Amino acid sequence: MNPTTNRDGSLSAATPEHETVERRVLVVGAGAAGARTAIELVERGVDPEDVLVVGKRAHGDAHTTWARGGINGALGTHDPEDDPTIHAADTLDEGHHVNDPAKVETVTERMPALLRELDEWGMEFSRTEDGRIDQRYFGAQSFRRTAFAGDYTGEAMLDTLVDRARALDIPYRENVFVSSLLVEDGRARGAVGTDLDTGEFVVFDADVVVLAAGGYTALYRRHSSRDDENTGDGPALAYLAGVPLMDVEFVQFHPTGMVGRRYGESWDGRLVTEAVRGEGGRLYNADGERFMERYSPDQMELDARDVVARAIANEIAAGRGTDHGGVYLDISHRDRSFIEERLPRMYERFADLGVDLAEEPVEVAPTAHYGMGGVRVDDDGETDVDGLYAIGETMAGVHGANRLGGNSLAETVAYGAVTGEAVAERLDDPSAPEGDDAAALAAGHLRDLGAIADRDGTHDPEALLEDLRELLWDRAGILRDGDDVAAGLSALETLREKADDLAVGAATSRSFEFALNLGFGLVVADAILRAAERRTESRGAHVRTDYPETDPDLRRNIVVEQDGVGGMRLSTDSIGTPSDAVQDALDAGYELDYHQLE
Repeated sequence: MNPTTNRDGSLSAATPEHETVERRVLVVGAGAAGARTAIELVERGVDPEDVLVVGKRAHGDAHTTWARGGINGALGTHDPEDDPTIHAADTLDEGHHVNDPAKVETVTERMPALLRELDEWGMEFSRTEDGRIDQRYFGAQSFRRTAFAGDYTGEAMLDTLVDRARALDIPYRENVFVSSLLVEDGRARGAVGTDLDTGEFVVFDADVVVLAAGGYTALYRRHSSRDDENTGDGPALAYLAGVPLMDVEFVQFHPTGMVGRRYGESWDGRLVTEAVRGEGGRLYNADGERFMERYSPDQMELDARDVVARAIANEIAAGRGTDHGGVYLDISHRDRSFIEERLPRMYERFADLGVDLAEEPVEVAPTAHYGMGGVRVDDDGETDVDGLYAIGETMAGVHGANRLGGNSLAETVAYGAVTGEAVAERLDDPSAPEGDDAAALAAGHLRDLGAIADRDGTHDPEALLEDLRELLWDRAGILRDGDDVAAGLSALETLREKADDLAVGAATSRSFEFALNLGFGLVVADAILRAAERRTESRGAHVRTDYPETDPDLRRNIVVEQDGVGGMRLSTDSIGTPSDAVQDALDAGYELDYHQLE
């Protein structure tokens, strides 16, 4: 450890030893959004050695691989009348019109070409008999526009992007937990992290930082992510750096998560892809009723995710669920060969658990799946901090109050390309101002990291993280009311007090990582609860049982930012206007005809 001197000349506490890494662009995140950004940069002439992608896990091991069902783009393989304006209209309708229309149109306009680009790069799309990229039905979409690779689309896409990045010699660093961003005079200067393999602290000195670090749904007890991803890193990093968050009250609960009491607790909440319903899967309650006929007789199991999830929750609450606390999802009316071809991963997973998907139903219940909210950004993905960008599930704006299935993977590659273009143009300008040494900016956080490691406190950070997950599930779950949210905020204060007295091991220990996750989780949970309290209506995935109607006056984005004295300040932003072409598509009222699947 080395002594440091404050700007006023006084001595400060010793700063832990650390490594310093200099790059022009630091990409934080191991998934598709980060990979696609880095690829765009290099393909636009940026030297690969000027770029570094860092991830908390091994290269290619990211949440992207758990997005199985497909990726949207208006190719018109089966439905030539589909086009990007109708895709945008479906997205805005699904988002209950609190999406940013410009961002929505950016994604939908770019996706046909980006799907063809992935195809050219070798992605193993499922094909029609004549060799074209196949497309399937997905919930709340007017046409078949979800391209897919069996039921492992995210895995196939990330493998393709990683292979492309390796072919371009883009540097990647594994197992690094980024815990703070460096900002000076409103400008990004880099980040600070910990090498989880060695325990060494790392200062990244960078001109541009791109946050592609995922969302926050693993902060819920039942969730479709792995426990150590989607814990709020991206939104919390940005918020703590002074950037506003937006729409964080909108948390999507996917209708079909596995039921732990039936398949084992390690499987609880894991996703049963929407592709099962997209290929004709049917939902039944314990009485054998195909209950979606009561809730959505026209769109049935392929209505919007929030509609289907609440229908399942209502069936379970009414006592018509299974003994294990779920409902049945059945695709056994399809031929075995069809299931094996179109849903190979699901077929194999349940076969390993002793269930024949071609012969019997599986048990499912809603699970926290996707945070529609995140970091507020402009049309290029840049935040209020100059040179700091946020994309993928870390950003807000595309999905509004509820995400259209198949749009998450689309957003990652679309905004990866958009932000890569913007950053490449930025790097062409050599006039970036000089600033303080990044290590000097990082000194305070390095000391904080040193204080967390080997802390001899009272509370186990992993246990507190589980308490936080229970809190959000109970107080800001699929159904909410004002009393629950207020109780959640009160309980959060108690958790925060306990978090000040943690028992933590070395910087290579799991408890150190859990302590960092807990810190981020407390920030994001606070924002979720406060925004949920502020939105006194029901809209999309946000349902207040004490305010069951949608309030036209609340067709605004709720923004959460620091108030300057350690608290959170909430405000609202107005919504933009769609283009004339998209408005025409909205007015036309396109809608899925589910019964084509019958």
